[in-house]
This record gives sequence, structure tokens and C-alpha cells, in this order.
Amino acid sequence: MTLNTENPTASKSKIDSPAPLTVAVMITTHNRMEILRETCKVLEELYPPIDQVLICADGCTDGTVEMMQTQFPHYQLWVNQPGKGSVASRDRLMRKATTDLVLALDDDSYPLQSDIVERVQSLFATRPRLAVVSFPQRTEEYPDSLTADSFGNSFFCGSFASAAACFRRSIYQQVDGFFTQFFHMYEEPDYALQCLAAGYEVWHETSIEIRHLWTGVSRNEIRNHHRHARNEQWSLWRRCPFPYVLLLSPYRLVRQWQYAASRGWRWIVREPLWWWAMMQSLPEVLGDRDPIPWSTYRAWIGLLSQPIYSEQEWQATFSKSSKAD
Repeated sequence: MTLNTENPTASKSKIDSPAPLTVAVMITTHNRMEILRETCKVLEELYPPIDQVLICADGCTDGTVEMMQTQFPHYQLWVNQPGKGSVASRDRLMRKATTDLVLALDDDSYPLQSDIVERVQSLFATRPRLAVVSFPQRTEEYPDSLTADSFGNSFFCGSFASAAACFRRSIYQQVDGFFTQFFHMYEEPDYALQCLAAGYEVWHETSIEIRHLWTGVSRNEIRNHHRHARNEQWSLWRRCPFPYVLLLSPYRLVRQWQYAASRGWRWIVREPLWWWAMMQSLPEVLGDRDPIPWSTYRAWIGLLSQPIYSEQEWQATFSKSSKAD
């Protein structure tokens, strides 16, 4: 695992931020002890060092807890038994962290720049409205990313990946945070929407890279599709205002069915499973309903498909939506 130590913004960080922001790392894991061990070894090599490392062992039965207690006793370990899912686990760690910033990684992802602490300190110190920064991943899931020379220009975005993102903790405490009922998947776009509605920024920074040792082993694609589709509907019914939710909800249901159809009959016959799961908890979801003004919601939908590259365009888009609200 080779780390790149070159940082063109380090001196700027020292000028702009007289008191450097503190940085934590949070990782949730489930029965992947050896992979987690290797990731923790990389964290030990970071310089400047991480101020706080929080690990949540979510329903682990493979010796993960014992390994962390003996080999990394200086890390803060939280145990969910039984498991509560990755979303609730990350929410727990975000609320236990005491630093200004929290870098979210998977148990199989790690930064490729050893000075990532200085880099994220600089980014957040110079941009006080920044809520989340996401980073490109070099991963087997997308083979071209492994050999790409660069990831292009950075941009404003409407979502991120929890395996490669950094949060400003004070903003997480201001908004709802992750909806723990999701269990797994879709917390990222839902949280990004919350941040945008509160007037904050979500940014994709391509100068910082994350290595993600992705593998399809132990990943159930149909189950993940069901969770994503179910959680998307729950988010819609919590955030989207009337009457637009009455149009978007069936539209997204049809789009998810079309995707399932493209995967074959084994997927199609299972689609009603997530419909039923969604409907079972919909009354509870509606009880937490907190709709966002349509102009902001519409701007976020556009951002998901068309990122914004300039500060001027960002201000024009979201200042306009705020005035319309």
C-alpha cells in the first residue's frame, strides 16, 4: 500500500487556519476482521496523525472485537450486538465523535495520500459552508478507475459515497442526520439533500483519492437493490413536498422496476418484496415527515444528474431556489 505524500495546499492551510481543525476517522465493519486490520495499519501511517479513530463492530462474530482490543487498543471501539446496519452504525459514530471533521471510510477503503489530514483541514477551513466532501475511489468495482491518470475537475454534487467522504460534524448535529431506519444504503443522497436545504455545500474533491478494495463476494445485488429502492421511497415521502411526491413516488417505482426487468426474470418476480417492506413502515416514515421546499428539492434532483463546476453557477442555482422558497 503506497501512500502519496505530495500536498500543494499544505502551506495555504497553515495560513488560512490558525487553529487546525481536528479530524477523526470512522469505520463500520461486519465480519471482515483481516480486511479491517490492514486498513487500520494504513491509518497508522498517516501524517499528521488522525486525532480520533472510531470503529463500530456491527454484529461481528469473527473475532473483530478481540482483534481491535488487542492490536489497536488506542482506537475507540463501539459494538452493536445484534447488528443494526451500516447507517445506524455511522450515525452512532458521528454522534460519538468529538472532532471538527469526520472522515468516513469502509473497512476496505483507505486514503492514498498520507497527508489527507492537512488536505481536508485546508478544504474545510477555507469554505465555512462546506458540509460534506466526497473523494474519487480507485476500485475494482469500476476497473477504469484503477488506471485513470486523473479524475478531472472538482465539482458541487448532490450525493456522495460513505466509503470516501468527510463531514463537518457541527452541521451533522444541526440537521436530521442519517435516517437509521434505512439500515443500509441511500443515506448519502438523503443527507446531501438535508445539507443543501439548510444552505450548505456538498463538494466532490478530485485531488484526494481513496483506494477501495471492492469485491463482489458476500454482496447480494438483489437485496441491495431492494434496500436502495425502498429507502429512496422513504426519503421521498419524508422530504418531497405535496403534490410533487404523488408524481415522483410512482415514477421512481417504475424506474426501479425497469432496472429490475433489465436484470432478468429472477429480479422481476422479487420486486414486490421491497414494495411490501416499504409499505409496512410507511406510516412511521410519514410520522417523521419534514418536507423541503420544492424549488430546493428540484435543484437537488438536477444536481444528481448534472454536477455544478463553478461557484457562480452554484450561487445562481441555490440562491434562486432559496429566494423562491
